[in-house]
Amino acid sequence: MRSPRVAVVLKRSSWRRWVDEDKDPRVKRLLDADDDTVRRMRPSHREHIETVEEVRRALDDLKVSAAFHDHASTFLVEGRCDLVITVGGDGTLLAASHGIGPGVPLLGVNSAPSHSVGFFCGAKKGQVRATVARALAGGLRRAELTRMRVERNGERLHERVLNEALFCHESPAATSRYILRLATVAGPDAGETDEHEEQKSSGLWIGPAAGSTAAQRSAGGKVLPLSSRDLQFVVREPYMADGHALRVRLGLVGEQQVLEIKSKMRSARVFLDGDRIVHDVTIGDVVTLRRSDEPLVVLGLPRGRKSA
Repeated sequence: MRSPRVAVVLKRSSWRRWVDEDKDPRVKRLLDADDDTVRRMRPSHREHIETVEEVRRALDDLKVSAAFHDHASTFLVEGRCDLVITVGGDGTLLAASHGIGPGVPLLGVNSAPSHSVGFFCGAKKGQVRATVARALAGGLRRAELTRMRVERNGERLHERVLNEALFCHESPAATSRYILRLATVAGPDAGETDEHEEQKSSGLWIGPAAGSTAAQRSAGGKVLPLSSRDLQFVVREPYMADGHALRVRLGLVGEQQVLEIKSKMRSARVFLDGDRIVHDVTIGDVVTLRRSDEPLVVLGLPRGRKSA
C-alpha cells in the first residue's frame, strides 16, 4: 500500500510577521504597553505554535511524510497529493485553496480556536491526530463547494474564487458606474438577456455560497446553503435617482448563466477573495463571472452548516 502524500500549509501569524520578521517598533511599543489593539497577538501566536507542533507529532505518529509550506498565498499542489492540511484559520484555508484543483481534499485545522472562528476547519487544536487519521482513511464527510470563474474581456483572471469578488471604483469614496447584464449562455434559452440595467452604486459583491454570510449578507444578500451551485450578486449602497430605486439589486446566477459588468469608469478594480488579488478595470472593459468547473472538496464540515 502506497504512502499518502500530504501537504501542510501553515499560517504566518501577525506576531511572526510584525514582531519576529519586521521588528516593527510601533508594534513593540504597543505590546510593551499592553495596548488593547495588540493584546491578543501573543496568546494567539502561542496557541498557533502549539497546534503546529501537534500537527507535526500527529503526522509522525501516523508515519506520514508531509511537505510543509508557510506561504499560503503562493501554495500550489503539484503532482499527486492525497490531502492538504491548512493550519491557521479560514484566511489560511482560503488563501491555500487557490492552489488546489478539483478532487484534492482539504482539511482545515483551526490553530487558535480561542481567538479564531475557523468556520471551514474540520479540526481544531487538541483533536488533530484523530481527525487527520480519519481524513486519511476516508472517514470524514466531504463537502463539495462551488467556486467562481472571473474573466476580463474574455481572458481568465481566476478560476478558483471561493468567497467573493468585489467590483468597484478604485477609490472607496467614488461612485461606481457600470452596466449590469445577467445572461443565459446554455440550454434552450441561450443568448437571452435575463436582466439589464445601467447602475450607480458603491459597487457589487458577487460570489458562491461559501461567502454568502460574509460580505454578501452584510450588504443585504441571502444566506445560501453550502450545497448551492448558484452564485449571488448584491449591489452595495445603490444610488436612487429622483427617488427611483434600482430594479436589479440582488439576484442569483444559475449554472447556465453569466453575470457581465461593463465598466463606465476609467479607474475601476475587481478584488478576488479579499484585497491581495486585485485587477485593474477601465472604461469599456467587461468583467464576466460564472460558476467554475473546479469545485473545492473540504473535509469535516458538519451537516446542516450553511455557509461562512
